[in-house]
Amino acid sequence: MVIIKTTMKKCMETDKPLISILMAVYEPNMDWLKEQLISLNDQTYPNLRLYVRDDCSPSVSFEEIQFCVKGCISAFEFNIARNEKNLGSNKTFEQLTKEAEGDYFAYCDQDDVWLSEKLETLITELQKHNAQLVCSDVVVIDEQGTQTASSIQNVRPRHIFCSGENLAGTLIYRNFVIGCTMLIPAKIAKDACPFAKNMVHDHYLALYVGINGKIYSYPKPLIKYRIHDGNQTGVLSKISTKEDYVKKHMGAFFERIDELSKRFSFEELTLAKKWANARKDNYNGKPLGMYHLWKLRNVNKTTSLFELIGLRMPSFLFGWVVRLIQKGKI
Repeated sequence: MVIIKTTMKKCMETDKPLISILMAVYEPNMDWLKEQLISLNDQTYPNLRLYVRDDCSPSVSFEEIQFCVKGCISAFEFNIARNEKNLGSNKTFEQLTKEAEGDYFAYCDQDDVWLSEKLETLITELQKHNAQLVCSDVVVIDEQGTQTASSIQNVRPRHIFCSGENLAGTLIYRNFVIGCTMLIPAKIAKDACPFAKNMVHDHYLALYVGINGKIYSYPKPLIKYRIHDGNQTGVLSKISTKEDYVKKHMGAFFERIDELSKRFSFEELTLAKKWANARKDNYNGKPLGMYHLWKLRNVNKTTSLFELIGLRMPSFLFGWVVRLIQKGKI
């Protein structure tokens, strides 16, 4: 593991809590990375630190990443490290969470652009609403940086933001917290380690807070969120066939529920496990499988109805429907 630590020549004295920005990097588009770093450097919040960890990018050198960070960040301290082997984004963010210091953590992707007031707004809203996690909406941009939507809900109609306590029952099935807009107390993030293997880091942290804490969703966009072919998340991402759906979507949910059941115990999780078994029985054509899924449909009505109908469609029709869902048409 290679670690480079840099201290600013001029350090601004402040009584504000320290927010550490945690950025996982892998095969970055250097123009996008530079744009992101400049937007971090331009944040109006006065007490920041940046932790960058490269997940063994095969064709972008560690030296190039170091040079880019050093050339863009001048307003606060930064720490640059490189994994000894490729760990994936989830484990890389977990490592950043374990090693970082600070009062609050803000998770950062390598290809977005943050509005200058982002962190100042988030910490104000978190404290105002006495929340343990705060997130926001986003403006969507394309590969050229052109705005294509004023809200994530314009491109993902089923993305519904929630605020309040006891949101774990919702977060088991869908994540409304966009990780690169999230601010969370460092102690909570560290206590949540190790991250669940079968969940993206932001989804897991949101669920962890949702079990016993309060989440607040700020309704206005605070970043320019770049959607492109390399994005790792999205509705039914990388699914085109029934086989893909069963393995990557249904299978991932079964593994997630199994892992969470070993860590937590709450009523909604028990119900989710029953629903997962009904989904499996329905797909496998077991006696009463369809009936049990129909009976539990209100646990997650959209997915239940889709599987009751969609998994009985001809393969070509199933693929066509999935493409419409991915494009946000239905």
